[in-house]
Amino acid sequence: MKCLIIIPAYNEAENIEKVVDNIIQNYPQYDYIIVNDGSTDSTRKICKAKGYNLLELPVNLGLSGAIKSGIKYANFYQYEYAVQIDGDGQHDPKYIDDMLRIMREKDADIVIGSRFVNEKKPFSTRMLGSNLISLAILITTGKKIQDVTSGMRLFNKKMIKKFGYQMNYGPEPDTLAFLLNCGVKICEVQVDMHERTAGTSYLTLGRSVYYMLHVLYGILVFQWFRKREK
Repeated sequence: MKCLIIIPAYNEAENIEKVVDNIIQNYPQYDYIIVNDGSTDSTRKICKAKGYNLLELPVNLGLSGAIKSGIKYANFYQYEYAVQIDGDGQHDPKYIDDMLRIMREKDADIVIGSRFVNEKKPFSTRMLGSNLISLAILITTGKKIQDVTSGMRLFNKKMIKKFGYQMNYGPEPDTLAFLLNCGVKICEVQVDMHERTAGTSYLTLGRSVYYMLHVLYGILVFQWFRKREK
């Protein structure tokens, strides 16, 4: 069983050592690749100095482009599974084993590390957006995904090929809705996530509102114009 951890990193100089050293020291059963998404801070310098496994993007492609690059790497080296985790330390690799187990037991194509399988969502503006996106997915697919914005996702080999080489596949909730309507099986596993301890999230209030509206449009309108695939 070959599993690759994909770590997209954009200006994560303050976090990347902690994230990668934890994987190297405590989870040597998994391979990893850092996708440096055109960082302008010292992320690249730190990774080179530490000898980390690094995939360099010459310009910033954004999260979707970084994930797609990492998944293409996984496909090229014939990994059976690929899991994305953030470079800010939010996602704990200790849950990957549970995600792999559920993927095998339930014959799932994608397993999401979810904060809300057994826990209730807190009341906040951000969670209101999450609830609206979950509702849109439920209305359009008949399936419920509790943690639609989780960036911790495990893909099987079939999904590695699709996400790596299908132009319109990105790691966003509207793609998950589209895939559910194509018959892809998606499961969730309860995880705890850490708060960012350093650096700054790119999701400002304005970007968060734009993101929510963009995703809702993709789920409620655009997905019906996408070609269905098996």
